[in-house]
Amino acid sequence: MFRYSSRTVTITRSVQLRRSFASASGFPHGGSRSIKTTTTSNAVAADTHKPTEATDLAFAARNGGGLAVSSQKAAPNPFAGPIPLLLGDDSATGLPAGELSSHEIIALEHKYGAHNYHPLEVVFSKAKGIYVTDPEGRTYMDFLSAYSAVNQGHAHPRILKVLVEQAATLSLSSRAFYNNKFGDYAKFITEFFGYEMVLPMNTGAEAVETAMKLARRWGYEKKGIPANEAIFLSCSDNFHGRTISIVSMSTDPSSRVGFGPFTECVGPVCPVSKNVLRYNNIDDLELALKAHGSRVCGFLVEPIQGEAGVVVPDEGYLTKAYELCKKYNVLFIADEIQSGLARTGKMLALDHENIKADILILGKALSGGVYPVSAVLSSKEVMLCIRPGEHGSTYGGNPLGAAIAVTALTVLRDEKMAENALAMGQIFRAELQKEVENSDSIVEKVRGKGLLNAIVINEGKIGGRKGAWEVCLLLKKYGLLAKPTHRNIIRLAPPLCITEPEVFRGVEIIKRALDDVKTLSIQEIHGGKVDHH
Repeated sequence: MFRYSSRTVTITRSVQLRRSFASASGFPHGGSRSIKTTTTSNAVAADTHKPTEATDLAFAARNGGGLAVSSQKAAPNPFAGPIPLLLGDDSATGLPAGELSSHEIIALEHKYGAHNYHPLEVVFSKAKGIYVTDPEGRTYMDFLSAYSAVNQGHAHPRILKVLVEQAATLSLSSRAFYNNKFGDYAKFITEFFGYEMVLPMNTGAEAVETAMKLARRWGYEKKGIPANEAIFLSCSDNFHGRTISIVSMSTDPSSRVGFGPFTECVGPVCPVSKNVLRYNNIDDLELALKAHGSRVCGFLVEPIQGEAGVVVPDEGYLTKAYELCKKYNVLFIADEIQSGLARTGKMLALDHENIKADILILGKALSGGVYPVSAVLSSKEVMLCIRPGEHGSTYGGNPLGAAIAVTALTVLRDEKMAENALAMGQIFRAELQKEVENSDSIVEKVRGKGLLNAIVINEGKIGGRKGAWEVCLLLKKYGLLAKPTHRNIIRLAPPLCITEPEVFRGVEIIKRALDDVKTLSIQEIHGGKVDHH
């Protein structure tokens, strides 16, 4: 329940351009690129929420052992190597004898699997680093990263080693008994992020539900909210999962229509005034807290709204929201499931504003993509409101997940993936910004932080009933995988082990698709069969 003191962090990163890519692509070869970023915060912590020595140690621990992160040498990138000369359709090597084709696999899923997703028609059969391969041998650059679950890269060798060794030793005990891994993990993750306690879960939605229960119980026991009157606030256009309580907070019709009735007193609509709390609008939050602050137990927010299209709030919005929560004695709850764990160029997206959530929600890359692991971190004051038998999970805190999570966090720190995300993201956005400045381009906006980015497509400039979906089909054809969110927005979030030459190769493919979508017909793009998604 505090903000970090003002500090300056300088990051310098040099990345060698590999000649193998340069010769194949025509980009400059040899030499190095140096990027220096200085971030200064002059915010002064409130007297009652001053940083502590433990806080600074936690900040240092997750940033490589010290505030001057550039002084620590990053561990070697285990995926470093030549970039494939051929990607996408050009890289097909043929289907091995006896194996199912991509078409057959898709047909099986369509026949026997529930139709609750609409995937691009590409089948993953193996993956390593930023690359995935389909059954026919086509290789692609993964620019979705399983919605940021594989920040460390597909099949990271250190994480895989722990997965195999721990699975062969002990995988599950349930919380009916102690196991020899959870305690170590609990100590590690709480010290890593500067909290007192962790409540382990498995999926992101479970972790969000856990945070909601913690906030309500804290509101009744510590804040003194009358029984069954607690209000739990969120923002419009949010995405926190798909359980009934969570979609009760949603303003997206596809998440709500046909699923009512919904949980009361949760979400972005003030239950009395009926006013909607818009994301990135501090006045809406302040009005709601002025009117109902005595009943509000928590305010849940994504530091960057990923599913909404990588919406980055104005600088200072999160800090002001945090300060309002302190003023009205409301728990500030950060959903960092997608934005956290080095994705935005800091270990947590909140670190950009030097604030610390009262409740922190983590998931996805907490396991490096090899096992479902999520976590809720907070103070003893909050955590101990829930007592034995009142909340839990059979798999939460299992020894396999615990061992994996420690390694996944260590990999992020040791390989300086936050620093790499910051540097590579700056290059990536700078290159795509050139499209925005080109009057003939269909890109009207580029936004993001670190390696969580998006481009907004002006579909009116494409014509022919084509849009972001058709751009993604061409990206797939040329060897890069991404997917639209909200029709005209394409999210671009590669694994954080990506190198500078790979960033430029990705930009080359993206620009090719952006150009070709304007001239190719929708039938040509869809291979003669238009998918009315």
